[in-house]
Amino acid sequence: MGALQLLNKLVLKKDRRLSMKNQSLHGTSPVTTFGPKACMLQNPHAVMHIQDPASQRLTWNKPPKSVLVIKKIQDASLLQPFKELCVFLTEKNMIVYVERKVLADPVIQADESFAAVIQRFCTFREDLDDISNRVDFIICLGGDGTLLYASSLFQKTVPPVMSFHLGSLGFLTPFNFDTYQSQVTQIIEGNAAIILRSRLRVVKESREKNARVDKKGIIKTNGDSEGSRKAMQYQVLNEVVVDRGPFSYLSNVDLFLDGHLITTVQGDGVIVSTPTGSTAYAVAAGASMIHPNVPAIMITPICPHSLSFRPIVVPAGVELKIMLSRDSRNTAWVSFDGRKRQEICHGDNITITTSCFPVPSICFQDPVNDWFESLAQCLHWNVRKKQNYLSSKEDVF
Repeated sequence: MGALQLLNKLVLKKDRRLSMKNQSLHGTSPVTTFGPKACMLQNPHAVMHIQDPASQRLTWNKPPKSVLVIKKIQDASLLQPFKELCVFLTEKNMIVYVERKVLADPVIQADESFAAVIQRFCTFREDLDDISNRVDFIICLGGDGTLLYASSLFQKTVPPVMSFHLGSLGFLTPFNFDTYQSQVTQIIEGNAAIILRSRLRVVKESREKNARVDKKGIIKTNGDSEGSRKAMQYQVLNEVVVDRGPFSYLSNVDLFLDGHLITTVQGDGVIVSTPTGSTAYAVAAGASMIHPNVPAIMITPICPHSLSFRPIVVPAGVELKIMLSRDSRNTAWVSFDGRKRQEICHGDNITITTSCFPVPSICFQDPVNDWFESLAQCLHWNVRKKQNYLSSKEDVF
């Protein structure tokens, strides 16, 4: 072996050791700038890399000038709050962004008094217009689905999100609309607590239809193997769900963690969720509820054909991969936050890691109190009639 070859070998070994040393089980460090002007106020007394949830505060590098208003579609009860909010924002000289299909509502178009306000709006179309660097913060009017939709619009850094409870459940929407003027003014002034809701970075790789899979699960193509694969990337706030779809057979998928096969899921499917998503589909499937500040990924089977397959929590820094088992009787289906549902065929794989682009959700009080308030009000957590106390004269036995 020549001197140059030996030197290159030593450099490769050193790079490999450094990459292993830098890998953290707590996941990638989340960005702390949200949109063009917002950032998280740094705590100089924080010792841990992840700040105390009660100390996470919103601040602005520059005064915010633009706001995206997201309204639940096809809900007549939200038209009046939507109009009031937009008028209030325009009076504060804010640039208001609204999705074009929201303004297509016949009731809004027929309101002549609102026409002058509409002319000042900036409109956009989902999947066609990029507004990631134009919006300073987001206001959601509706239920939890509006926050999920806001997350899907931003595949990288997300502006701060303020969610008003105007839907059915409202677990992720802590604000009441009754006092919206003072609350929005506080946000504009930068006086608010925030919670960083981690997202999942999901990459779905699919093989071309002209490729085939042999008995060992190896993809065979007539051309370049790299050109035979198609990759799609998603940012997921709640969960990735893999299920058996319309088929009657069990779902049969292999689950890998950091390249190692840990189990084969045999059942109706599997849910890979964030801590925020632990109170959604996962809790309905028997999982525990995890506070959004906990860096973790939850794996929950859906109706597993095994009495010992319990939900597990893994560190946020791991890489999960889901593939259809070689001997699976049918294909499977995957959805991302309940959207973009698509089929998983043999040779496809789904890679899931913790994203470095969280959703900065603005709190009504603080991350801890808001979460327990939602557990009590929305899910009625541990609601039970209290046991009567014993008087001193009663016999204990």
